[in-house]
Amino acid sequence: MKTKKKVAILGSTGSIGKSSLDVITSMNDHGEDYSVSYLVTNKNIDLLYQQVKRYKPKGVVVIDLEQAGRFMTYLNGDKLEVHSGERGLMDVMSGGEFDVLISSLVGFAGLRPTLLALRAGKTVALANKETLVVAGEIVNETARANNATLVPVDSEHSAILQCFKGEDRDSIARLILTASGGPFLNRSKSELEKVTVEEALNHPNWRMGNKITVDSATLMNKGLEVIEAHYLFDLPPEKIDIVVHPQSIIHSMVEFIDGSVKAQLGIPDMKIPIQYALTYPERVGSGYQRIDFEKVSQLTFMKPDKEKFTLISCAYDALECGGTATAVLNAANEAAVDLFLQRKIGFLRIAELVRKALDTLPKKSSPDIDEIFEADATARRFVYQEAGH
Repeated sequence: MKTKKKVAILGSTGSIGKSSLDVITSMNDHGEDYSVSYLVTNKNIDLLYQQVKRYKPKGVVVIDLEQAGRFMTYLNGDKLEVHSGERGLMDVMSGGEFDVLISSLVGFAGLRPTLLALRAGKTVALANKETLVVAGEIVNETARANNATLVPVDSEHSAILQCFKGEDRDSIARLILTASGGPFLNRSKSELEKVTVEEALNHPNWRMGNKITVDSATLMNKGLEVIEAHYLFDLPPEKIDIVVHPQSIIHSMVEFIDGSVKAQLGIPDMKIPIQYALTYPERVGSGYQRIDFEKVSQLTFMKPDKEKFTLISCAYDALECGGTATAVLNAANEAAVDLFLQRKIGFLRIAELVRKALDTLPKKSSPDIDEIFEADATARRFVYQEAGH
């Protein structure tokens, strides 16, 4: 039976947002009925207008107020709801007409609108791992209280979700998150002293936004994914491992108590997990590229080098600490990555600043949402001050 769903996309002009629109087109070409209800961007109004012309949404949100004013001049009387600023975003998340939200705003900014969509009982396809990292208990509690559904979009967590299907949770021994290793897998720590922004943004397998690409280069993305997996699948950190798999063919694995291991494989293309999140728990056809196993010469695995990629240990430590520690971890990393992308600090300084914030700043157990926002702001200020900016 043909599925009919209305989709809103937080971050429609970003990498995941653009891929999501491609997925909707593909699914409709294969007989589904998905329509775009709302598109949300911060500033990229030129691309947003192109998306409006092609996908004809009910409305848009432009978060940046100045750009929202400019966007109005593009419309020439076109019939379209235009919401602006944080207030407009919250109004759409609370009362907008959509069934599924693809939450792909970068970083901490995705938390509040995602919570509002869950409170409204929507299905949230979560591509913003930071939402669970900083407020996992609150997010899960909100979803349960409002009969909302949270489905992961990250390829690793999508893989685990697929491996879980049909299995008894008590039979799970551990989760194994795979990591490409990023562009610096084979460089020594001393060689990382002189890494440039351009080198850090040159990922060998995936094409992503700048922030997440740097996270992949430091392996912080794996640390964040461990925390996300903890909240998504309700497993303790000692049952969540990381293995480096440079080919990015196996997207993650689940090991069971009898020694069996399930793995989900596919080419490194985010459209596949995006589509699965939109159609979950069903599957629909697609024309995406398949693995040519005759051309896969080898699949290799190794332990991550935690002496070189110290942010992995930071993430495990924050998860063990609990409370606002994960919010401090995330905020410090976002601030440090921002400084690196502005060429104000070196590559290895990212991890140094995150560790110092985590070790120095006070943490609060069982925080409410206001305390999480306070911890986030405090950690950002700390990092900028420590870096002299």
